[in-house]
Amino acid sequence: MSTLFERIIAGEIPADVVYEDDWTVAFRDINPQAPTHILVVPRHPLPAIAEATDDQAELLGRVLLAARTVAAAEGLSADGYRLVINNGEAAGQTVFHLHVHVLGGRKLSWPPG
Repeated sequence: MSTLFERIIAGEIPADVVYEDDWTVAFRDINPQAPTHILVVPRHPLPAIAEATDDQAELLGRVLLAARTVAAAEGLSADGYRLVINNGEAAGQTVFHLHVHVLGGRKLSWPPG
C-alpha cells in the first residue's frame, strides 16, 4: 500500500511542489501551522526516522540539505526557521513516510508541544 506522500511523489495526487531533486520532493502542507509550512520528503520510502539505518546516512543528509534549500528559497534564512521530524503516533506523525516540516514566517514559541 502506498502512503499519501508516495502518491504525491508519483504525481497521482496533486500538491503545491516548491522543490524537487533526485533525492527529495518538497511541497506546501495542506494544514499549515505557520505562514510557511513545507514538507520535505525523501523519494525513497522510509516509514520513520527510527527505522533509518546507517546505510541511509546520505539520504538523511540530502533531506536536511533540501530543507535548508527550501528555507532559503522561501526567504526564511535571515529571521530563522524550525525543522521538525515527528517519529511515531505519540509525536504526531500521521503519515508514515519520513518527512521534515520546514516552519517559518513568524516567531515560533518554545516548547513547541
